[in-house]
Amino acid sequence: MAHGRILHPIRPVTERAASTLESTVLAALGRTRHALRFARFAVRYGKSYESAAEVRRRFRIFSESLEEVRSTNRKGLSYRLGINRFSDMSWEEFQATRLGAAQTCSATLAGNHLMRDAAALPETKDWREDGIVSPVKDQSHCGSCWTFSTTGALEAAYTQATGKNISLSEQQLVDCAGGFNNFGCSGGLPSQAFEYIKYNGGIDTEESYPYKGVNGVCHYKAENAVVQVLDSVNITLNAEDELKNAVGLVRPVSVAFEVIDGFRQYKSGVYTSDHCGTTPDDVNHAVLAVGYGVENGVPYWLIKNSWGADWGENGYFKMEMGKNMCAVATCASYPIVAA
Repeated sequence: MAHGRILHPIRPVTERAASTLESTVLAALGRTRHALRFARFAVRYGKSYESAAEVRRRFRIFSESLEEVRSTNRKGLSYRLGINRFSDMSWEEFQATRLGAAQTCSATLAGNHLMRDAAALPETKDWREDGIVSPVKDQSHCGSCWTFSTTGALEAAYTQATGKNISLSEQQLVDCAGGFNNFGCSGGLPSQAFEYIKYNGGIDTEESYPYKGVNGVCHYKAENAVVQVLDSVNITLNAEDELKNAVGLVRPVSVAFEVIDGFRQYKSGVYTSDHCGTTPDDVNHAVLAVGYGVENGVPYWLIKNSWGADWGENGYFKMEMGKNMCAVATCASYPIVAA
């Protein structure tokens, strides 16, 4: 496995700092069991609150998040929610810092994936077992999910073709791919990023062009380019059979879907929803499909996220297969790289 840099991990909190933070929280809220739980949450995730007013505001959001977790988990659904580092953020804050603007994915209106022998399609697939999936990264406070979906697909394709591990530059895509209808920290699409890399002549390594998580000026250097894209393949709109064929027999595929409030607290199981959209205009988050399977009778996609390895199932989640859940099959593509 490639040892890509995992950005913005949970900050370690010294015992003294933890005690100070806990005291600050309890001074603002009073020493109740619920306040103590919130204080421990703040310590665990290295939170920093500027005033007593902010402590109270974050506590209110945390309380609402906790109730959402409890009420959802009481329903006995195929997935469970859990408190995580996003649990003191409002939905509006989360949208602004973790999701891109909705994108229209026109490239998949006429797909060009050639279906491979269905008889060879495995019942389950997990490309992590083949050693070509790079470590989970963290996009931080930037709607650059599309760049991580892009590099994840490229890293897998490169390792599959060469046997060598690599970590590629998301920041180059944030800074340089705007001419291909991408918008840095405000969103973009992997299919358009693949086109940029193809015509640009390559993409740098993470080491030579490190991630900053903010929009910047392009300083790509051709001599540092290590992966060239020969072409990209688009999965036909809504065609989950094509997507399964590609994921099962080719390699990991970049996909996009609509994140709605609640998903950010996903903890485990197979995610499903009656409230998310199913059209290309609905998608607001790009990720990487690395496999599929069945859990408790529910077929699922296995998907790599870019919210850190401490989120979900070690940075991954499962999404119900067969219903174009949350538009997961409306905007799928994968690159062909030069070996």
